[in-house]
Amino acid sequence: MVDLTIRGGRVVTPTGVFDADIAIEGEQIVQVAPGFPAGKRDIDAAGLMVFPGLVDVHVHFNDPGRADWEGAATGSRAFASGGGTLFVDMPLNSSPCTVDAANFDLKRAALEAASITDFALWGGIVPGNAGSMAELAERGVVGYKAFLCDSGLAEFPRADDMTLYEGMREAARVGLPLAVHAESEEIVRGLTMRLLEQGRHDIPAFLESRPVVAEVEAIARAGLLARHTGCRLHVVHISSGAGVAAALEARALGTDISIETCPHYLFFTEDDLLRIGALAKCAPPLRSREERYSLFDAVVRGGVGIIGSDHSPCPPEMKERENFFEIWGGIAGVQTTLSALLHLGLTPERIAATTAANGARRFGFEKKGAIEAGLDADLALVDAGATFEVTRDNLIHRHRVSPYIGARLRGVVR
Repeated sequence: MVDLTIRGGRVVTPTGVFDADIAIEGEQIVQVAPGFPAGKRDIDAAGLMVFPGLVDVHVHFNDPGRADWEGAATGSRAFASGGGTLFVDMPLNSSPCTVDAANFDLKRAALEAASITDFALWGGIVPGNAGSMAELAERGVVGYKAFLCDSGLAEFPRADDMTLYEGMREAARVGLPLAVHAESEEIVRGLTMRLLEQGRHDIPAFLESRPVVAEVEAIARAGLLARHTGCRLHVVHISSGAGVAAALEARALGTDISIETCPHYLFFTEDDLLRIGALAKCAPPLRSREERYSLFDAVVRGGVGIIGSDHSPCPPEMKERENFFEIWGGIAGVQTTLSALLHLGLTPERIAATTAANGARRFGFEKKGAIEAGLDADLALVDAGATFEVTRDNLIHRHRVSPYIGARLRGVVR
């Protein structure tokens, strides 16, 4: 008799949805089939969809050092309540940043003490730390993150072209991918300075300072360097259909590239930023309706393989500056990924692929991301037909603010 059976659910995979029971021994799936004997404990999943637990490859939980922004204790609970089972924490926002082995050890210890879900860590690439990349690889980072524009944090400076080139060569040597925040520093900084000199610091000025072409140029440049260094490239939070097209063009030319977007780029537009204000500020910014439609179409067609939350909250007072350029750019969304995607009408199969299977495969989580015998029993039981309104009261992350507040989403994790 197995330890646990999940009975009567609709099992979701990237290739189909089917009726099956799931037998679990310890923490591992041992069988997926209809109608096998009861276990020591049964869960009735009738009327529910059983998704693979979310593998969110892009969160900022900020332990150690900035848990007042968000910590792993609150962040992982919000993540789990939304169906998440494995997150990968970015190297910046925590203090110190994860740019060498000693700081990796500090972060891993902090997350081990606080997180209720599985996790992994990104390492960082900043000027001067190429010599630390191998020791980060030995510690177990899934890859390295670089900013091609100002990160907003002085302790995590952007990677200029030489830093990026050397970082890619080292990443290729140790066999790990390199992720880039793809916006052109020269374009963004130049436009920002010009607009501020004109006395403009409102929301429309912020949108003007980070045009789609800044994203497209940075993706093309990173794709070129990755192709010539043999580095596996991952472009995080692509915000536009034009950005996806640039990444696909780099792939067609021979770059090993994976493409990630976020629910908020599919759910909101720049009109929503004007309506909501600071809670919807992010970088790259929300785009036009046309770019959102183009991006959504790329997700539907499989051009975008991975969806991560890019959960990046901050204390509320950092969202209250008069100068919109000075407001922290980050969206709180780790709890609503699955429901937002169901609400938008993505098929369960596409959701399973983009939120679990593809990220697990790209970043080497061999036991994660699918519902198969021999894999970890990381599952989310979801009432896909139920709806709920996002309110402050049902948010679990540290600061109960979000641009999704007031939205009515579909899909409740039971």
